[in-house]
Amino acid sequence: MVYGAMADVRDEYVIDNTRERIADAAGEIFAERGFDGTTVREICQRAAANVAAVNYYFGDKQRLYIEAVVRAHQWRMEKAQLPEWPAGTPAETKLADFIKTFIHRVRMGPEITWHTRLMMREMAHPSAACAELVQSSIRPQFEILLQILRELLADVSDEDLRLTAFSIVGQCLFYHFADPVIRNLLTGEEYSALDIEKLAKHITNFSLCSIGQADAATRAGATR
Repeated sequence: MVYGAMADVRDEYVIDNTRERIADAAGEIFAERGFDGTTVREICQRAAANVAAVNYYFGDKQRLYIEAVVRAHQWRMEKAQLPEWPAGTPAETKLADFIKTFIHRVRMGPEITWHTRLMMREMAHPSAACAELVQSSIRPQFEILLQILRELLADVSDEDLRLTAFSIVGQCLFYHFADPVIRNLLTGEEYSALDIEKLAKHITNFSLCSIGQADAATRAGATR
């Protein structure tokens, strides 16, 4: 019985390991060549797996691509997680934390991993993976932002609340997508000074002031 149990554990590890190898190899190649430029055979060669393993573990190439995109996003999420706020945490503090975490996720350093390249490909040319990613990962984060803003803006419409959230997200994403332009607009010293702390503080204060929460902006600045 003991030997049988050990064999079951070993087999389960092999299955999980093969699935992981395929998913990682797929992410790397999809990031390099896109969905259409990638073949299942290439993925399996890099993963040292049988070609039939893709259908066994994922169903088809499309589902494997979706899995790779979702994994790429989750990898970035895990690198910078939101803190657990105790009861009574001021909304402006939550907003500052949310913005800082968001910027951490989109500006994680000079190294460009396959996770980043794949996400950029998917955002530039959305596929079915985008819809699944929004439902599984992005929407829950967006709902957190909406809840924070609702604490600050109790009387605005849902539409205005969403537009405010989009504006905040847009500010954070600007420093990722416009990075090559920013680098050329600024001197090396000026660019280096734009660290995550400074950007997060600026976006938080700018956002709070723009929605008529100047006092909250002052409090948020005092707690950072």
